[in-house]
Amino acid sequence: MKELIHNLLEDTINSLKQQALVPSDLNARIMVDKTKDKSHGDLATNLALVNAKQAGQNPRQFAELIIAHLPESALVEKTEIAGPGFINFYLNSHWLAGQVEQMARSEHLGLIHDQQQTIVVDYSAPNVAKEMHVGHIRSTIIGDAVVRVLESLGNKVIRANHIGDWGTQFGMLIANLEDVAKEQGIDPTQISLADLEGFYRQAKQRYDSDETFALRARNYVVRLQGGDEYCHQMWRKLVDITLNHNQQTYDRMGVSLSKSDVMGESLYNDMLPEIVDDLLKRGIAQENDGAIVVMQPEFKNKDGEPMGVIVRKKDGGYLYTTTDIACAKYRYQTLGADRVMYFIDSRQHQHLMQAWSIVRKAGYIPEQVSLEHHMFGMMLGKDGKPFKTRSGGTIKLRDLLDEAQTRAEAMISERDSDLTADEQAQVATTIAIAAVKYADLSKSRTTDYIFDWDNMLAFNGNTAPYLQYAYARICAIFRKADVDLDQHNAAVILNQPQEEALAQQLIAFNDVVHQVADKGMPHILCNYLYDLSGLFMSFYEACPMLSAQDSLKASRLQLAALTAKVLKQGLALLGINTLERM
Repeated sequence: MKELIHNLLEDTINSLKQQALVPSDLNARIMVDKTKDKSHGDLATNLALVNAKQAGQNPRQFAELIIAHLPESALVEKTEIAGPGFINFYLNSHWLAGQVEQMARSEHLGLIHDQQQTIVVDYSAPNVAKEMHVGHIRSTIIGDAVVRVLESLGNKVIRANHIGDWGTQFGMLIANLEDVAKEQGIDPTQISLADLEGFYRQAKQRYDSDETFALRARNYVVRLQGGDEYCHQMWRKLVDITLNHNQQTYDRMGVSLSKSDVMGESLYNDMLPEIVDDLLKRGIAQENDGAIVVMQPEFKNKDGEPMGVIVRKKDGGYLYTTTDIACAKYRYQTLGADRVMYFIDSRQHQHLMQAWSIVRKAGYIPEQVSLEHHMFGMMLGKDGKPFKTRSGGTIKLRDLLDEAQTRAEAMISERDSDLTADEQAQVATTIAIAAVKYADLSKSRTTDYIFDWDNMLAFNGNTAPYLQYAYARICAIFRKADVDLDQHNAAVILNQPQEEALAQQLIAFNDVVHQVADKGMPHILCNYLYDLSGLFMSFYEACPMLSAQDSLKASRLQLAALTAKVLKQGLALLGINTLERM
């Protein structure tokens, strides 16, 4: 709706320019917003107020001129000027009803598949030989929701799980894996590890305290980087064990990542020498005390001096910046990306900006290809500090999901229900995963948020259980009416303000999904679904469905059915399942 009104106003301004009624160089700013008070119409613009001076008019005269030249449109019932020059639009209820009917018949609930880009989305990024912990949850959940949204609009999306699968730590891990296998009397390439964290800690402690072990570990690093087959087999085993652990977590959470989406740091190894040589040849990098450095005057250190970024160390080793340069280059030149979105926490922002600055200077990626860092804040406990165990340790993601499951089971057992024990267990599992994910997704990713078990599992407020219950309640209405929700199709009649308000929210679905795709911010969709549920409850209380006359009953059931479908589809885009019975 807002987009349609925006287009009407844009056409009007162009018409006024052509008729010489306003300056031809008028660069009008057009903003359209929903009104807070229905008495002021459905949508409003301050177009006349903010552009009157440049147009050579006073605001109210300019507003009158705009209204007088608005092209005919079926969507507008009437317009009014309010206050010093606001223009209020009242939507035509017949047009609105037609839009709802069209949306209900649409295969994709009115989502316009107008995006045909190849988009690489970098998210999750766990480390090898370590279990996923709460520090991975935001990247994983937010990135996965945005991926689903982008795909729903027709984009080709390439999931990129950039795992830390290379580096000096693999020497100590290979050496420790070898020793653990000897203790168990098995082939080290056949070993499985139940406790990844314990294994990593053991390797690190031995590396720090046992010089003989450390010497062997350093030797394994050299052999691995030199292409030694045995070390490569051991390295591959460590990576595979980690990927299997991670995949269990992804599957449990309903995250769409798979092993085929892994693009570890090792993928770019062969590119690094060529990139550094190229940067040297073109004068972008220079030698400095044996290291190869790119000076970046656009970045300053705390003393205000230009910063230098090392791309190759004195000993010939490469740094994360070099890998990220290669990574970006690969995503454009090999994967054909039109847009690259990184869901990485805010502490990595300067690092990414420095790497991308080099990428642009070297011409590895043209300016029209967007490189975007969609940063996010931290998950905090109720004390406002980083969310940790009572002893101050890092919380494993597996343990967090276990606790969510336990709490959801206890909550469901306390509610009156005619569900069987198996059905209650399924409901608890679905609610538990949904609650954890939605608690994160419903908050703006740019800010820190407080993790609160009581709030996230509540059946009121902006929570997953509330939205899941709203969907289940509509399903119950259709069971009582003995009508197939998925097959119901009827003409829509909008007589009551609650019907119109619900209809307007429904047809805004496409705009909201596009906003999430553009901004990489799933909380916009969460807020939309929460508002939709609230408007449905107002409609449900004010507009009887099952006792209404035939055509009105069919119309109201149509609004209810479309609400259910949008809730289900919207939650699916967030990676959250719905329940027909709770």
